[in-house]
Amino acid sequence: MTTTENDLGWLDDITMSQLERNPYPVYERLRAEAPLAYVPVLGSYVASTAELCREIATSPDFEAVITPAGGRTFGHPAIIGVNGDVHADLRGMVEPQLQPVEVDRWVDDLVRPIARRYVEAFENDGRAELVAQYAEPVSVRSLGDLLGLTDVSSDTLRDWFARLNRSFTNAAMTADGEFANPEGFLDADRAKEEIKAAVDPLIDRWITEPADTAISHWLHDGMPPGKTRDREYIYPTIYVYLLGAMQEPGHGIASTLVGLFGEPEQFEQVVDDPALIPRAIAEGMRWTSPIWSATARITTTDVHLAGVDLPKGTPVIQSYGSANHDTGLYEAPTRFDLHRPPLPHLAFGAGRHACAGIYYANHVMRIALEELFEAIPNMERDTSAEVEFWGWGFRGPTALPVTWEV
Repeated sequence: MTTTENDLGWLDDITMSQLERNPYPVYERLRAEAPLAYVPVLGSYVASTAELCREIATSPDFEAVITPAGGRTFGHPAIIGVNGDVHADLRGMVEPQLQPVEVDRWVDDLVRPIARRYVEAFENDGRAELVAQYAEPVSVRSLGDLLGLTDVSSDTLRDWFARLNRSFTNAAMTADGEFANPEGFLDADRAKEEIKAAVDPLIDRWITEPADTAISHWLHDGMPPGKTRDREYIYPTIYVYLLGAMQEPGHGIASTLVGLFGEPEQFEQVVDDPALIPRAIAEGMRWTSPIWSATARITTTDVHLAGVDLPKGTPVIQSYGSANHDTGLYEAPTRFDLHRPPLPHLAFGAGRHACAGIYYANHVMRIALEELFEAIPNMERDTSAEVEFWGWGFRGPTALPVTWEV
């Protein structure tokens, strides 16, 4: 039976509120009925299966493009939405500090003291809210220090990424192709002014006095002697880092914990054998992908894909969170299962624009969980309230209260 346009009338009723609260039912239906479909509220085609997301990410008939809300939030040239020489330069700018041999040199000394400091702040309290008190602070402090933002408080970094997140995912479009909620970008505009006020003086110093910080390297590495990259050229990628790179490890930590709490035997196995932590993280990233539906590609030629004709210049949003629940690959994908047969997930994307920080992010999450389980092996989720997740572009638990006997 062929799905007709009349059969897909339900797509017109999808709302951003619905997607932010719980995108899974919509995407389950998309995978079954229209794996590649135009979703009016997003003003874009959406790819929802693992096969399509991977094909689009690696096909020469597609190149990167930033979503309209993402472009409004980050500006140009953001590393996630450019191609050709500019993309090559930006990847060449950020990747040297994120190569495994380089990360191995400093990641433990960077992240472990931060994780210990945060866990020590509440380990004798018998209760904590792990998103706000641990997962997000460890994530933002680790990356903030790597970038060179050591004097910016963790609370400020968390505030910046939350405001950029709300802007990036302010994705609703009108039938005329305009933003349905243009006021939703203004708070992030103010956040970017605050970011520049904090970072500009550091850039001024690093231009003449290079330091071993990521942003200083971005200014200087690969440039002719006496030359630096223009700050306005690198700011869009700084914003990408302050949102996506800070969000992903924190929400990956929290989602992995929620998944483990839902499977007490698996939780005990991981606490008893820390060597299982990387496997738990991989399943947590598949189970609730932090970067759920935040990347897009655009056709470079006319393409016929999944029964749909896509003219040259057609953007397609890749919903990696949906792909990671594809029943064509994963049995009972809504269940967190530490012992699931290992299959490659798409939480970090694929192709030339796959996340540059995969190795770094996995180590941040690993070290954070090692320190938490070592300090408080007997924690339990506070079941007086359900854990709520939020987000369509970026997704994670909003809070995770836990208790333990001291």
